[in-house]
Amino acid sequence: MATRPDYYKALGVDKKASADEIKKAYRKLARQYHPDRNPGDKRSEERFKEISQAHDVLGDPDKRKQYDRGTGAFAPGGGGFGFDPGAFTGGFGDVLSNLFGGGGSGARPRPARGRDLEAEVRLSFGQAVQGAQIPVAVPTTAPCPTCHGTGAKPGTAPKICPVCQGRGVETEGQGLFSISQPCHRCGGSGTIIEDPCSTCHGTGAQRTMKRYRVNIPPGVRDGSRVRLAGKGEPGGRDGEPGDLYVVTRVDPSPVFTRKGDNVEVEVPLTIPEAVRGATVEVPTLTGTKKLRVPAGTKHGTVQRLRREGPPRLSGGRPGDIHYRFVIDVPATLSSEQEKAVDELSKVMNGNPRARLLATAGQQGSREAG
Repeated sequence: MATRPDYYKALGVDKKASADEIKKAYRKLARQYHPDRNPGDKRSEERFKEISQAHDVLGDPDKRKQYDRGTGAFAPGGGGFGFDPGAFTGGFGDVLSNLFGGGGSGARPRPARGRDLEAEVRLSFGQAVQGAQIPVAVPTTAPCPTCHGTGAKPGTAPKICPVCQGRGVETEGQGLFSISQPCHRCGGSGTIIEDPCSTCHGTGAQRTMKRYRVNIPPGVRDGSRVRLAGKGEPGGRDGEPGDLYVVTRVDPSPVFTRKGDNVEVEVPLTIPEAVRGATVEVPTLTGTKKLRVPAGTKHGTVQRLRREGPPRLSGGRPGDIHYRFVIDVPATLSSEQEKAVDELSKVMNGNPRARLLATAGQQGSREAG
């Protein structure tokens, strides 16, 4: 008899771990053993498959319950990997079906849609703005190569469940009503496996790594989600596959800072440029341009370059670039610079704080009176 894998041990969590603890443990291990971080390392790839399979089960409340109870696909000799109780219409829906002649006699579990998957890709700031084609490796399931998806040892085959007679459901009568629910013996698959495949432990599936090249559209931000329809987990009982969501992680730029739909650049000005005005060269997302700095520009003044910012994912016009001017004040001065500053102070008469101090003094006098 094949040994059931210990998914809690694979993730390094306690059997009473919460859903958040399981998710955090998986993400930590997934980052550590991801094939992109360990290229060519077969042991890391196998470990990655192991923790992905563990998360596939423990991260799904229904599968976790079956696993903890040892029923369904996780029962001794059980099959039907990927059974999703949510795909079966139970409860009040079955009551109505039985009242109006359905009776549940021919009820079979419906095709189950495959789970959605999520993967992260890292982009440079330039790739996020311009778009890029990025490789991504995604752990998923595929039919077991040994049993070809049956879950049974080669030379054997799944057998009709003796409890539900292959219907996948049990019907319990309650007076006028009868309620159908997934079969406790086969977990809703309609079959049992007495001699499970040693490779997949009766699940009929095996964790594998699929690799894609994802077209990242221009204008994504850190945390944007790109959907690849039909690239998720395969569906159960011929159900449609789930989707793959690629989450973008964008490295910061040493020049540009993202501000919503726009970007901001800090542009240093010398004191003479700020006082007299100047024409300065500034960076754009595609090269450089020249801006006119008005005379008397103050520290922190922002000038906008319209429609030169990043494209918008939703379409429409691009964002803007905001140039924030900062006065570059030297920390130390040469003797020549000190002399020039002294000469400047002689001709720049007046105390810019005089009005401030006078106003404060008048307020103080009124309050004292």
